Amino acid sequence: MAEILQKDGTWTFDGDVLRLTPGRDRAVGLLRQTLGELTVPLRALAGVSFEQGKKAGRLRLRLRDGADPLLLATGGRLTEPHDPYQLLVEPGRYGVAEYFVDEVRSALLLEQVSPDPVTEYLLPGPALPVSVSAGDGTAGFDGEQVRLEWNWKTEDSKAAGGPRTLALADITAVEWWPAVGLENGCLRFSVRGVSATTPPKYDPHAVELWGFKKDPLMALVAAAVQARLPHPAAPAAPQVRGEAGRRAVEAAGPEVPGQRAPVEDDHDALLRRLRELGELHRAGVLTEEEFTLAKQAVLKRM
Repeated sequence: MAEILQKDGTWTFDGDVLRLTPGRDRAVGLLRQTLGELTVPLRALAGVSFEQGKKAGRLRLRLRDGADPLLLATGGRLTEPHDPYQLLVEPGRYGVAEYFVDEVRSALLLEQVSPDPVTEYLLPGPALPVSVSAGDGTAGFDGEQVRLEWNWKTEDSKAAGGPRTLALADITAVEWWPAVGLENGCLRFSVRGVSATTPPKYDPHAVELWGFKKDPLMALVAAAVQARLPHPAAPAAPQVRGEAGRRAVEAAGPEVPGQRAPVEDDHDALLRRLRELGELHRAGVLTEEEFTLAKQAVLKRM
């Protein structure tokens, strides 16, 4: 087990997971404080590094692309005080930080964890329900719908439409942008069938952010929604084309985890079904994709 305790926080690694606990120092960002302890499975990591500095060093975790809904929703735009995957290290603890890095790297090599992108979320996202007030409105999410309410600072044309309720099924994407320089930030939801070209100031599906203290907390809402949207890199479900293909897959039977095959589906009957599928495939009735899908369903029942 490796552990490093700092004013900025405590990181612990037990060989399987890393536990990242923010410190209570005033310099710790509000987003990290609100997130609390994060549990990161080893298989979610792409790498770890330590950078020495004159006044302080910095431990950094690099997660595999697509593993964390928070990083997906914020697109790497979290600044240092709010980034939960960075830890400031005092000069007297550089040796401990280097040991910590060696332990994590050794575990990654031993477990042969790939640094490649993933097609499913490996972290759960923030707890629900979540609600944050910042900028020109309040955004809340309960797992099924997003609620957007406006305040006295909201542009009249946007506030005139009243509060917005967005069903999760209608949301196609979510993103959080911080305010940078003279450019305002936003929490924006892309909704099915609605163009997202309107500036956040006038967009009824966006909360405009002006760079104040609570702006980063809007990333919690973005991450919570992102965690419940389909993973952007998930493979598309195979589509069965044609009536013959549909009947073949239905005849092969649905794949139900943990369900036993009926008694009448004995070995000989399943072998006959495989031969029939092969004949349909050779005759061109079934496409390659349909044949593979139906064959796999039969083999699972054998």
